Amino acid sequence: MLVLGASLRLGEQDREIVRRAGTDDKPILRLDGIDAREAAEAVRGEELLVARQAAPQLDDDEYWPEDLEGCAVTDGDRAVGVVRAMIGYPSVDVLEVERADADVLLVPMVRDAVRSVDVAAKRIDVSLAFMGEA
Repeated sequence: MLVLGASLRLGEQDREIVRRAGTDDKPILRLDGIDAREAAEAVRGEELLVARQAAPQLDDDEYWPEDLEGCAVTDGDRAVGVVRAMIGYPSVDVLEVERADADVLLVPMVRDAVRSVDVAAKRIDVSLAFMGEA
């Protein structure tokens, strides 16, 4: 988690959290070596990463996008394709599924469209009928 003393990766360097304010939903962090506005501006837009083991525990119906990439997508026994990415839209996350014919199917992450997700087996079962395909 984002607690005082925790280590984060900022770009290509590891940085320690030396000050934390704000809330859990909107934390404000000061990282070692980034102690002036100019230094902060220099890293604007850089990726800020936390070790997976430090990330919060997910609920049963939540998934890390990178865990879904590469999953086989089926509708029952019918092969549909492979998850290429998860895209976050304002109203819903969507799986971008590459089909064998190189077409792309967008599958909304809602219960009616996604029957089950088995991250360990790398398999996602969807309802093509819900998405207008028979």
